[in-house]
Amino acid sequence: MNNNNYALIMAGGVGSRFWPVSRTEYPKQFIDFFGVGKTLIQSTYDRFLKICPPENIFVVTNEIYTHIVKEQLPDLNENQILAEPIMRNTAPCVSYGSMKIAQINPNATIVVAPSDHTITNQDAFIAAIEQSLNAAAENDCLITLGIKPSRPDTGYGYIQYTSGTLKTDEQIHKVKIFTEKPNLDLAKSFIQSGDFLWNAGIFIWSAKSINNAFSKHLPDMYEIFHQGNDLYNTPSEIEFIGNAYLQCTNISIDFGIMEKADNVYVLPADFGWSDLGTWASIYDIAEHDYVGNAVIPSEKVMMFNSSNCMVNVPNNKLVILQDLHDYIVVESNDTLLICPRSAEQSIKQIVADVKSKFGTKYI
Repeated sequence: MNNNNYALIMAGGVGSRFWPVSRTEYPKQFIDFFGVGKTLIQSTYDRFLKICPPENIFVVTNEIYTHIVKEQLPDLNENQILAEPIMRNTAPCVSYGSMKIAQINPNATIVVAPSDHTITNQDAFIAAIEQSLNAAAENDCLITLGIKPSRPDTGYGYIQYTSGTLKTDEQIHKVKIFTEKPNLDLAKSFIQSGDFLWNAGIFIWSAKSINNAFSKHLPDMYEIFHQGNDLYNTPSEIEFIGNAYLQCTNISIDFGIMEKADNVYVLPADFGWSDLGTWASIYDIAEHDYVGNAVIPSEKVMMFNSSNCMVNVPNNKLVILQDLHDYIVVESNDTLLICPRSAEQSIKQIVADVKSKFGTKYI
């Protein structure tokens, strides 16, 4: 195992599309959606233990979740948990983490990944990450993983790549363009062209390359975090970060860096990836009965003439569903949600309406 390999796990999101199971005080990355005995962040951490020494794994999260991170990942020490005082999207957390890691090891190569993805082919995932880390150590480049698309999905961003490749690895292609979530017709054309991949939001680079990219493309943010170079990994870090985040703009790493830099590459990969963005993604991965129902947990749920439903209810409650087809049925935290699977994109607006009427009690 290479001691220069580091992982930065992003775990600060709220996961409002998984409401009411995912709440502001306990969001989706800390939940065991599939009843496997591990939460999403625990599974992510375990994957990176096969790539990085345990002391090289860092988690960046909102400060209100640090106690949950400590509970679920007890092997992390205080210095490995990066607490964000406010939400400012992904660029600030990447800059913070990269600067902090560079102070520990200037020769670090870093993989940045969300905490709430699922990977079914662990070996293929590890191979893709290690291949990218090796390439990032040898080249001044910013690498992202692109998933070979299986369908014209409108819920993902897309990456178009060229025939140009890294000199040291012909499997890693030059990125031509990033495209945000397309409409169905455009997504179909992407699939037909054969040179588009789903954007997995997993990035690999050396600490030097990403910090240089911030200096060039987000110079104000670079200066903000660069000022803390003598404070990272000291007791003064927390106070510095509290002030630094107040100065940061709200911007994603994709828009702030990846769409602007000219040294961006993509490795096409296929390792059973899902970003778990909606209840539909849970439904796609979960086990189904013979008529397409995905029920988690299933001990006290009875289905009569019902099909293709996504059901997630407390294990201690008897639930009977009759003549229900293609619905989401979710109960948690004194809240019951029943809506058509085709309308699940409206859940985020439903959450906003509930908050407007009842305040934060149910959010």
